Amino acid sequence: MSSKTAPSVEIAPELLVRPRLAADVSVHEPAEEGAPWVIQSGQHKYFRVQPDLARLALAVDGTRDHAGLADTLGPPWTVEAVGTAVDKLAAGRLLDDGERVRQRGRWVKFVPPLTVQFTVLSPERLLHRFSPLVRLLTSRAGVAAAVALALCGVLALASQAPQVRMALGQPLPLSTYLAVIGGVLATTAVHEFGHGAVLSHHGGRPGRMGVMLFYMSPAFFCDVSDGWRLPRRQQRVAVALAGIATQVVIAGAAAMASLFAEANVRDGLIVFSVVTYISGLLNLTPFVKLDGYIALMSHLDIPHLRDRALDDARRFTARILFGGSHERRLPQWWAIPFGLACMAFPVYMVATAMRLWADSLQRLGAFGASLVLCGICYLACHLVRGLVRVVREARTGQAPALRIGAVLTLAVAVAGAALTVVKVPYSVTGGYLVRDGGQVELILAPSADQSVIRENTTVRLYRAGVAARTETGQAVVAGDDGTDTTAPLSVFLPVRTDALPAPAVSYPLTTSKTPKTRVGVAQVDAGTKSLGAWLYARYVAPAWRW
Repeated sequence: MSSKTAPSVEIAPELLVRPRLAADVSVHEPAEEGAPWVIQSGQHKYFRVQPDLARLALAVDGTRDHAGLADTLGPPWTVEAVGTAVDKLAAGRLLDDGERVRQRGRWVKFVPPLTVQFTVLSPERLLHRFSPLVRLLTSRAGVAAAVALALCGVLALASQAPQVRMALGQPLPLSTYLAVIGGVLATTAVHEFGHGAVLSHHGGRPGRMGVMLFYMSPAFFCDVSDGWRLPRRQQRVAVALAGIATQVVIAGAAAMASLFAEANVRDGLIVFSVVTYISGLLNLTPFVKLDGYIALMSHLDIPHLRDRALDDARRFTARILFGGSHERRLPQWWAIPFGLACMAFPVYMVATAMRLWADSLQRLGAFGASLVLCGICYLACHLVRGLVRVVREARTGQAPALRIGAVLTLAVAVAGAALTVVKVPYSVTGGYLVRDGGQVELILAPSADQSVIRENTTVRLYRAGVAARTETGQAVVAGDDGTDTTAPLSVFLPVRTDALPAPAVSYPLTTSKTPKTRVGVAQVDAGTKSLGAWLYARYVAPAWRW
């Protein structure tokens, strides 16, 4: 439900003398009194414009020059004002440039930077059949029932807190994880269906629906760009939040069902409901371009809210660090704090994901370690790109070059000192395995740092699940020499299976008593390292050890 003005495109001057709209551009009148005029370009781009500009767009049919347009439209239009407006329409690629409009591929679409959409169907006719159901669900009684079910699901999880901790903190069968993944994918499909259904209910036309590779992960999509034509902001907010509403209702139903299910099924339902609730909350976050942001932008009725707030935040940061003068794009007092949060939140999300999943991925060996390194590189590139944008804003604001250089030099010096002086705890994470004879072994991926494994080194043992782990005991390394071996997947990931053995290195352990669980997570504490050495050993070096 967003659109951006495309970069300016060159149009032959003679075509601008008597301009006309491009063949794939149309002008939509307000759906009701007080609603905006909308110019549509192609199937997916929408521009909300003032009435005067909409009148001009309707008049540019290629038969009148600028003077004729000004005469036809009357005050406040002048020849100069028409020329400025025509340039604006040309910059948005809304005018005929003399080339035939290309019919863009309908079934496959690439969306930069790394999303590929595969259209499966046009959902308008299908959604029309569900109109009675949507009317029922969007009524006051339907909304009240949905809220009640979502809240009852939360209460159901709270009432069985020990079972929730157990389900999230212990390995589960592979079949359970597959069922959870299937449920999450199905819920995502219903999520997108919800967007389209509510848009159709309010009179909009969903464009396409299908599957996509979102940063190489499978997902679903439903094109609801037509939502920008809805006359009331409450309708646009409802379209944006419809997907989250379906998620939390499904999560609530799963949580309620877990109260009556047997152990294995109950654990799967609990994990599914927790994952779905958390996914809905993340989707509600307004600091990234997810449903929560679209809802906030629609409620405030400020197009490109995040981009404009980010510009203000960068300019504020540039002024504080480097000086200079800058104009604000948003006058509201909260725009700069909101923009700063938008700057910081993606960094927080990536850092949190690394903290939660880096150990598990690195235990898979070089491939998992390479994925972690790619995530760290992405985070570093994001930070550098953000700094470059702040410096660019400082230069645009005519900040003194000497001050810019001095601040950047100081920042590099502080970062270098932090990487050298700050000490952080360093540990190596692997798994443990109890062999058939009762021997307990420390299991490390070949990419793990084996230089810290010494005889009599203390190893902490954990029972781990998909989101939590509990210390169950300690052991001591019984020998320095590692042995090449294989270990089941359950040693490296919280899954209950003896299948899919992977190459590993084992070290004998001595324990006061045999662990209750046959496999689990093992952590070797190895003192402290400087922050720079820790970052290299923790995230970079494992990718080079094969």
